[in-house]
Amino acid sequence: MTSVPDFSSDLPAARVAALLVEQLASADPEVRDAQGYTATARWTREGRLDEALEWLGDRAAERFGHPEVQARAFAPLMLRCVLDRAAAVPGLLPERAVRRWYAAFADWYPAEPDTRGWDDSLGWLHAVAHGADAGAAFARALPAHRVELLHLCARRMTAPHTEYRYVQAEDARLARAMTGILLAPGLTAGQATGWLTVVTGALAGGGPGPVPPWAFNTFATLQALHLHLARGLAEGGVPPHADRVAEGVAAVLRLPSPWLA
Repeated sequence: MTSVPDFSSDLPAARVAALLVEQLASADPEVRDAQGYTATARWTREGRLDEALEWLGDRAAERFGHPEVQARAFAPLMLRCVLDRAAAVPGLLPERAVRRWYAAFADWYPAEPDTRGWDDSLGWLHAVAHGADAGAAFARALPAHRVELLHLCARRMTAPHTEYRYVQAEDARLARAMTGILLAPGLTAGQATGWLTVVTGALAGGGPGPVPPWAFNTFATLQALHLHLARGLAEGGVPPHADRVAEGVAAVLRLPSPWLA
């Protein structure tokens, strides 16, 4: 088992980053989560990996093509750590690197086939929740992509290739990310609500019978989003077009719940 590197030693940042990247693909949840992720989050926040930050982001983006789910599922957490540090220190990273990572993330997020939140052997996976966190970070780093990111979240919740129902607060994490994106200034009402066409299009072919997992996930996420729009975020408050977005969300929720006023 690889231990968490000790920064009291003379290990250079590049070597420490390489050890963390190794840990963040481990099938052992203690190594991957409690050690690798905990150290990555702390040391990027403290600036101890600044010299290797772009390298770390590149390795995270490569992980979206990894054959093992735990490696793919923790890649967006790596990127979120990198992007949060870059937001705290403007100019630390070139924008071309962030765009490169975003392209890899946008290809992976709605297409990830294994969306389980938890596995008894692998521990936390949470590709949906981790991806939502990374999406919110990308929205802060690349504000021109905010509308696209809202659509990306909608494509994730409506992705039909799943047998997994959200049971580990994935709906709330998606709702939080979308609310954060909607909080950013400058969005028009049309841009704030346009992603709903992805949802209505996905549900258009529905009929009688049991609710498929992807539709359950969609309705659960929309319910969570409606609550977030009504209450706002503790940091940021209520988005500018919350009423318009909530009205569109409620219209979709009347499909399974026609008794709603």
